[in-house]
Amino acid sequence: MKQTVTPRRTLRLLPCACANLRRASRAVTRLYNRELQTDGIEITQFTLLMTLDQAGEISQKRLGELLALDSTSLTRMLELLKKRGWVRVQEGDDRRMRIFRLTHSGRQKFQQSLRHWKRAQGHLRTALGEKTMGELSRLLMEVTQRFAA
Repeated sequence: MKQTVTPRRTLRLLPCACANLRRASRAVTRLYNRELQTDGIEITQFTLLMTLDQAGEISQKRLGELLALDSTSLTRMLELLKKRGWVRVQEGDDRRMRIFRLTHSGRQKFQQSLRHWKRAQGHLRTALGEKTMGELSRLLMEVTQRFAA
């Protein structure tokens, strides 16, 4: 079933770039969360599962760098995934270092949710078009690279 995304009302461009980015982020987050809710997962959790699936195993510090997330937020998000049995943690070489990886259950949850994520991705791609989607991806990468600490 093909869903078209149409604007509900005309929005004004806000004078603050951050406010415009955050507003767009909230709107897109709602789109992805609507698709993923069937699987009982949110886009923030899916993103962690996807990143861990790609990385294999990764330190919390490196994971935070990849996602531009502060340590406190990342710790809270990883704890939830750990409670659900989707990630496993072990100490690294240094006792302060924590290494994360997906469990079998986490990999299954990722695979199960992937089709709903793809549907949300498709809705966004259809609404924006291929060219705009590519431009948006490049711009977001540039912003992140310039300003992520």
